[in-house]
Amino acid sequence: MAFDPTAAARAIAVAHAQREDFRNLDGNLAPPTIGDAYSAQEALASIWAAERGPVVGLKIATTTKVMQALMGIDHPCGGMIFEKRVHASPGTLKASDYIHMVVECELAVRVGRDLDGPSGTHSAESVRGAVEEVMAAFELIEDRNAVYKETDARTLIADDAWNAGIVTGAARKIGGDVELNGISARLFVDGALRDEGRTDDPMGALAWIANLAAERGRPLTRGMVVITGSVVATLPIKVSETFRFEIDGIGEAEMTLAA
Repeated sequence: MAFDPTAAARAIAVAHAQREDFRNLDGNLAPPTIGDAYSAQEALASIWAAERGPVVGLKIATTTKVMQALMGIDHPCGGMIFEKRVHASPGTLKASDYIHMVVECELAVRVGRDLDGPSGTHSAESVRGAVEEVMAAFELIEDRNAVYKETDARTLIADDAWNAGIVTGAARKIGGDVELNGISARLFVDGALRDEGRTDDPMGALAWIANLAAERGRPLTRGMVVITGSVVATLPIKVSETFRFEIDGIGEAEMTLAA
């Protein structure tokens, strides 16, 4: 039988609703190609729109060599961010709303103009002028207890690259002369320093997702938010813990997990 992206999307939606652990799609539900996987993700977005609202942003997964090695995936993967899954800092989230959530600390950008040129035309240099605002952000990852090394990239993509929303700090307007690469950042857990790092090619990440979105016929439009990749290592958050992530010269975001 021919692959049906809607059937694959329905299977993923049911698995989430029934709080099942992550499993790779198999049989007729398994996307044969990366393109088929994005078709399934787009079908999933149509299913989830009633509950989660419209797509207001995009994410990039497995951007770094470390994360690619962890996942056994040798390329980035894109996902969608839904309006009702965007939380303002300081945010309090309920553990019961997630199956198994882990957190990434990211530089988020909001674009001030459409990036609707042909796929392949966007570069780190060309998209820099489209960045209107920047902010510190957390990405919420719903991995559903996945075994990372066994995760197939096509199912990861179909499952919206595991995005469960974002928590964003106050936005800062910036000019084109502000360097966004190599900015120091730190994560504090309950007030104690847990990890630190630097932003790593966020404009390259933005260009990559802009090209993907254009290729898929759903280009980035003015006002959309893009999270550009984790600055420090991904980690789980425990009930009652408070995470605070700060980026020098940009701002901070804070989130607490409640029971």
